[in-house]
Amino acid sequence: MQACSFAKDLQVLLRGIAFYVTGLWLLSTLDTSSKVLVGLGVPVLMIAWFRYVGHMVLMTTLVMPRVGRAELLRTQSLPRQLVRGALMITTTVLFFTLLKQAPIAEATAFNFIAPLFILMVAPWLLHERHRWWRWVGVVVGFAGMLLVVRPGGQLSVGTAALGFVTAISFAGFQLSTRHVAQDAPLTTNFYGGLFGAVALTLALPFYWQSPHLSAWQWALLVSTGLSGFVAHWLQIIGFRYAPASALAPYSYLQILSATALGWAVFGQLPDAITGSGMALICTAGLVVAVMDARAGRSRTTPAAAASGHTPPRQAATMSADSS
Repeated sequence: MQACSFAKDLQVLLRGIAFYVTGLWLLSTLDTSSKVLVGLGVPVLMIAWFRYVGHMVLMTTLVMPRVGRAELLRTQSLPRQLVRGALMITTTVLFFTLLKQAPIAEATAFNFIAPLFILMVAPWLLHERHRWWRWVGVVVGFAGMLLVVRPGGQLSVGTAALGFVTAISFAGFQLSTRHVAQDAPLTTNFYGGLFGAVALTLALPFYWQSPHLSAWQWALLVSTGLSGFVAHWLQIIGFRYAPASALAPYSYLQILSATALGWAVFGQLPDAITGSGMALICTAGLVVAVMDARAGRSRTTPAAAASGHTPPRQAATMSADSS
């Protein structure tokens, strides 16, 4: 009986991992499409507009009828959702701009610096305990980034600076996501897309152009909204089957998809030193995620485990990470 129960739990966990990783890899295809489009001369803000408006069209036509408008709009703090939405669109525009200047793999690597920034400020801003392995992870991760942005490497000083600004913005976005963890993941996903769509639509007259694109290029531009929506949807499904602590280490597989697509579409591969730096960043984040997961399990009381209740901190993290 116990063996049967274990096999069933493992099957559910693997299903969650599969959905989550598929969502992450689909985000890499969105990044690839965006890089192709900026290379064709499409303004970054136009790409972002199609991405957010397409997302909102799908949310209102597919999700809202199933969930209900009142349920989808219910939030504990609208101002916090608006702050998160502002940071979300800022991060998107910065990252799309970074993709114009940097290979996909290196641009993606900058995103993984964001958790290191959060680890540095977590004891003060999130009131989390100081943990020695987090500080080791920060040091190792930044050592890896120094290899990526080293003088004479594949990135210019300006591109590296933009990458760091993007990572800081992404860290702020992740922190703001934790602050709306009491809201349903779909609600948070909806407000983030809504803010981006409204803000970019209001500014549309200032940046709209009519680029000369072929039919497939227009299809690629329109598809950014679909790929972003499906990617986030798959991640939400993943978190329904598996806890955040189990899924966090698999986030770093996105480096593989970004590298593969960069090579397949643009013929870009990191050199040996840059690849070593990216590996250090991923290793640092992976070790910290595993150590945090073990520490979280050790804090779970037998009574809580027996009743199936999730500790408050873990529940907040699950909601935050599934947005």
